[in-house]
Amino acid sequence: MPMHKVPPRLWDALRLDRGLAARLPAHIRRVLREEACPSPTSTAPAVHWRPRGARFVPPYEGAPLWKRQRVQDVPVEPYLPPESQEGLWGGEGWVSGFRYANNDKLSARVRKIWKPQLFYRELYSEILDRKFTVTVTMRTLDLIDAAFGLDFYLLKTPKAELCSKLGMDLKRTLLLRLARKDPALHPEDPARREAIYAKYKEFVIPEEEAEWVGLSLEEALEKQRLREKKDPVPLFKVYAEELVQQFQEQRLSESAEGQKP
Repeated sequence: MPMHKVPPRLWDALRLDRGLAARLPAHIRRVLREEACPSPTSTAPAVHWRPRGARFVPPYEGAPLWKRQRVQDVPVEPYLPPESQEGLWGGEGWVSGFRYANNDKLSARVRKIWKPQLFYRELYSEILDRKFTVTVTMRTLDLIDAAFGLDFYLLKTPKAELCSKLGMDLKRTLLLRLARKDPALHPEDPARREAIYAKYKEFVIPEEEAEWVGLSLEEALEKQRLREKKDPVPLFKVYAEELVQQFQEQRLSESAEGQKP
């Protein structure tokens, strides 16, 4: 069986060192490299999993030590379907496992998939002064309440824990408005606008960095390609400019000869 010289999980990281990807801004290349090669401490923890903190546990209270059982303390990582990128699921997803048929432990096990309960809720963004109808879970609503608002939740939560393309797009929009201090926010009330911008001033980053937040490698490459794109100049324009320049040089030379005594 043929083996790759480089593991496939490192392909995206190697793409950042050649071609168009090598010309990306340093900050976005650093973020994309961390996503392509995450460290064990940078990955988001499982949502509803809590470590038991022990390798062996007794089967019941007061059981002797020789009856203790070994437990597998393995995080339960959910599967995030494509629909989760169009909403705010708070890191929840599908969890696959097994259950006993007819709730009888003596019967056969059958495969089961647990899915989060989804709701349509209207969320308000103070920075954008808009309301959005988004698919959320109860955990998302709890996180928004704990962060004291949708804007604080999006700005404080890193990409690995947000687990949503929609969330990162909203976050980029919020950061761009904060960086530009867009006067379109409450144009009739400048005092209220300045108060909102002062409220979120700790999250302000340069506009050159904000416009790259949340972009995937393919989106970043397309953005860089459009920045470097130069429309071809028709030849007739090039020749016309050369002809005009020659006429100007000829006129200057004739006027200089006419001024000689």
